[in-house]
Amino acid sequence: MATPDVPVEPDGGAHLAGARVLVLGVGIAGLSAVAALNDVGAEAVTVDANGEADHTGVQGLNLATFDAVVASAAFSPTSDAIVACLDAGVPVWSEMEFAWRVRANDAPWVLITGTNGKTTTTQMVGAMAAAAGVDVKVCGNMGISVIDAAREAHALLAVEIASLQLHFTHTVSPAAAVCLNADSDHLDWHGSIDAYRADKAKVFHLARVAAVYPAHDEVVKRMVEDADVLAGCRAIGITTGCPVASQLGVVDGFLVDRAFTPQRRSEALEIGEVQDLAHLVAGTVPAYLVTNALSAAALARAVDVEPAAIREGLRGFSLDRHRTTHVGVVDGVDYLDDSKATNAHAALAAFGGRPPRSVVWIAGGLAKGQDFDALVAGVRERLRAVVLIGVDPAPLATALAEHAADIPVRRVLPGDTVMRDAVAAACGLAQPGDTVLLSPACASMDQFRNYADRGDAFTSEVRALQGG
Repeated sequence: MATPDVPVEPDGGAHLAGARVLVLGVGIAGLSAVAALNDVGAEAVTVDANGEADHTGVQGLNLATFDAVVASAAFSPTSDAIVACLDAGVPVWSEMEFAWRVRANDAPWVLITGTNGKTTTTQMVGAMAAAAGVDVKVCGNMGISVIDAAREAHALLAVEIASLQLHFTHTVSPAAAVCLNADSDHLDWHGSIDAYRADKAKVFHLARVAAVYPAHDEVVKRMVEDADVLAGCRAIGITTGCPVASQLGVVDGFLVDRAFTPQRRSEALEIGEVQDLAHLVAGTVPAYLVTNALSAAALARAVDVEPAAIREGLRGFSLDRHRTTHVGVVDGVDYLDDSKATNAHAALAAFGGRPPRSVVWIAGGLAKGQDFDALVAGVRERLRAVVLIGVDPAPLATALAEHAADIPVRRVLPGDTVMRDAVAAACGLAQPGDTVLLSPACASMDQFRNYADRGDAFTSEVRALQGG
């Protein structure tokens, strides 16, 4: 059969009845895809090397007999399986693309991507919408299946979407979307920074109401300018300064909207205060957190969330675990879990305004092809010492040798006790008043199940230092 087009009105995937679909990867997304295909009367054939699928590879399969492929983000565009499917002329869909095709209703989706800040911004949208009484589902790249959420007929989906998931996303038409930033990440998967940014830019494709972007970021601004959006979609800028028309920003400590108000050319609408975020951090509210809040507010306003709910949502919001979470104090040293910093951009934000020579930094893991020169140069004045973990420490070690040669570096060898050894080394290097910061700037899967597992291991070792 020919690959079914997406119907004009959502039908829960009924148009896929009778289709034969290859599912690459049987993780969270793959299992959700199989369940959905079974429910609509389609045939699902699974491929995964973990031994829990129908096949361990595509070799020996007659790919021409499949109508579509649903691919996990674990399969890069240059992987043997994807190349074979494309060569056979079979359409490849991401988890997001498949979710859109099996959605139960036409409730608005808002999409959030970026090198850093995705989860926080997505969860902020959820908090704002919930404060307004909206049946919102927060889902996506943080491990909550978009496929399941789309089939549950919620009133709004707030979707965190990574560049890896955008690559094979074609027909999703969000009410609003934001790209928070587009620095280097996942270059091993994409092949180049240009390819990475091209996939990030797809978040704006077919946007209906608002394409949200950081006003100071020329790279993302060009993404918006070049995007193929629907008629009536507006570009909405985010600034931490005083906004002009069609922007959200900050005036005298107030979060203000000059985009979604009829009087936007002459006045700003108050939607909150910077101090509404003060409970989230110790000390001054960092600029990145203000940007996340304003970006979330723009998305929420695009789907008609009222200003009072914006403020209420921010006041009741709490940060995701493993994002600059204060774990404890041992002998006058603070221990912070920022395991969620899986790239250089996120790690840079975690250093905030800390004093010079006050941080013992635990870093390393899967580098994903990143360049760490700018990160190390940006934080070197705040470093007392570095503890390197990771199976391949060379990328970070090279940057440290080039830009912070005077900073002591301890290498912790891989093994079952890697986090115990790392925390012990950091403890020995830190002085009272310092911060031991786990902010790896790398992915975790070389030695841990995921970033949460890595953060939990750090927390456990700190608790042990405390005698708990």
